Amino acid sequence: MSNTSSHIIREITPLSERDCFYIADRYKKEFTYPIHCHPEFELNFTEHASGVRRIVGDSIEVIGEYDLVLITSKELEHVWEQHECKSSEIREITIQFSPELFFNNLIVKNQFNSIRKMLEAAEKGIAFSLSAIMRVYPMLNKLSSETDGFYAVTKFLSILYELSKCQFKVLSNSSFAKIGVKSDSGRVLKIQEFISAHYAEQISLPQLADMINMTPVSFSRFFKLRTGKNLSDYIIDIRLGAVARMLVDSTNPISEICYDCGFNNLSNFNRIFRKKKGCSPKEFRENYRKKRVVV
Repeated sequence: MSNTSSHIIREITPLSERDCFYIADRYKKEFTYPIHCHPEFELNFTEHASGVRRIVGDSIEVIGEYDLVLITSKELEHVWEQHECKSSEIREITIQFSPELFFNNLIVKNQFNSIRKMLEAAEKGIAFSLSAIMRVYPMLNKLSSETDGFYAVTKFLSILYELSKCQFKVLSNSSFAKIGVKSDSGRVLKIQEFISAHYAEQISLPQLADMINMTPVSFSRFFKLRTGKNLSDYIIDIRLGAVARMLVDSTNPISEICYDCGFNNLSNFNRIFRKKKGCSPKEFRENYRKKRVVV
């Protein structure tokens, strides 16, 4: 396997060890920065950027007029590409903050429960709904002009808290983002850990149900209730995340990756991949490669 992951830019951010966060509020005509990752947490807002293609992990989406994304993994690659955006008045607000701002003390306090859960979910990247964006827009709009550092921090914390109460969508797959599974249910966690370890093998509903002493019918209902996905969709998503990771990190043939990740029919795999990712496996690999820069 030829590993190419070192071709991802590791951004050195302007965040000082003596500051709680760094903010850049700028107007631009195009996005030119290549795909990258960095150890700092990042909240990124874009306005008037309809048609821009946002890549976060193995999530590839074309965004609308407003977009707000939170990323809290140092290994999760991301980029905003110009794509079909024609706007000459793009506004981008980027806030970067250190994980040490919260962990390991403040974040475990009860008052920060919702923020902690949001930051954990954002290890895979999360995108907020339009209603959530409108909820915090006035605060975001004024944050960069706040001259008092203490009040700037309290306003930033308020933004995070308001967002933690809003709807968001998880972007990247856990197996692509290299994030361990988490669940409040011990039984669900047991099943998820088994799937993560054995996704390349054939996994059956009766096999998993038997692991936690449930009937297949009861297990299906239980799993869907706890995870929001039926079992077959969940397994497919884990396999697709592993596929995407191998497409990015290796030069292995696509057919080999398909079978190595648990799919047993190449044409069926290609159809599922295109339906889920909006492009073919070959196009997905090329999208990543063309934006990578050797540093």
